[in-house]
Amino acid sequence: MNRPSSLFATRSFLFGIAALLCVMAGPAPAQEAETETAPAADPNQRYAACMTMARSDPAAAEGEAIAWVAENGAAAAQHCHAISLIGLGRYQEAAEILERLARELPPDQARTVADLFGQAAQAWMLSGGYDRAIADLDQSIVLAPYDVEFVIDRAVAKASGGLYWEAIDDLNNASEMAPARSDILILRASAYRFVEANELAMEDIVRVLEVEPQNAEAIFERGMLHAIAGSIEEARADWQQVVQLVPGSATAEAAQANLEATAPVPE
Repeated sequence: MNRPSSLFATRSFLFGIAALLCVMAGPAPAQEAETETAPAADPNQRYAACMTMARSDPAAAEGEAIAWVAENGAAAAQHCHAISLIGLGRYQEAAEILERLARELPPDQARTVADLFGQAAQAWMLSGGYDRAIADLDQSIVLAPYDVEFVIDRAVAKASGGLYWEAIDDLNNASEMAPARSDILILRASAYRFVEANELAMEDIVRVLEVEPQNAEAIFERGMLHAIAGSIEEARADWQQVVQLVPGSATAEAAQANLEATAPVPE
C-alpha cells in the first residue's frame, strides 16, 4: 500500500454564524434625511441572508458583500465576503480578511475574536498554510482556553503539517478536557499511527469501539492498523464495513480507495 491515509484530512470545518451574528452585524447605519421615511434594512437579516448565499451561491454572495463593504465597510459585510471566498476556493484571501477582522475588534469582544482567528485557521488549513493556522489557533486558545474545539483544530493543523508528536500533545489535552469525545481518541490513534506507535493507536480504537461499535471512523482506523500489521483480509473487512455504514462520506471514499489498492491481483 501507499502511505496510509489519515482521518485528519476528512475532519470537516464549519463556518457558523450564530456566535458572530450580533457583533458582526452591529447597529444599522444612519439614514440620510431624504430617505428617512424608508425603513432601513435590518443588518442582522442582511448578514444572515448574505451568509446563507455564501454557502449556496458564493459568487453572488461575493458581489453582495463587496457592494455592502463599499456602502459602509461593515464588519459583517467583510465576514460574509471572507466566507464567500472560501466557497470559491480562495482560501488565502479569506484567511487574511478573517485575521484582519479579528485584530480590528475591540478587546471586550474576546470570544468573537477567538472565533474569527479559529475560522482564519480553518481557511489556512484548506490552503495548506499550516504554520499560519497554528499561529491563529494559538491566539484562539489564549482567548478561549476552555474551548476544546480550538485545541482539536490545532492538533489537526499540526498533524497536517507533519508535527505528529505535537498534535498528540494537543489531543492528550483535549481528551482531558472532553473525556467522552470519541473523535479525539480516533484522531489521536491516527497520529499515533504516523509515528509508528501502533499499539497505542489500537488501544484508543478499542476504547472507542467498546462504546460505539458502529463508529465508522474508528473502524476505518482499525483497518489501517490491520493493514500495517499485514492482516490485509481483516483490514479489507473493516473498510467494507465503513463503506456500508457511511456511504458517500469522505471516510467511505478513503475506505473504498484502500479496498481498490488492496484488491487481489487476478491470476
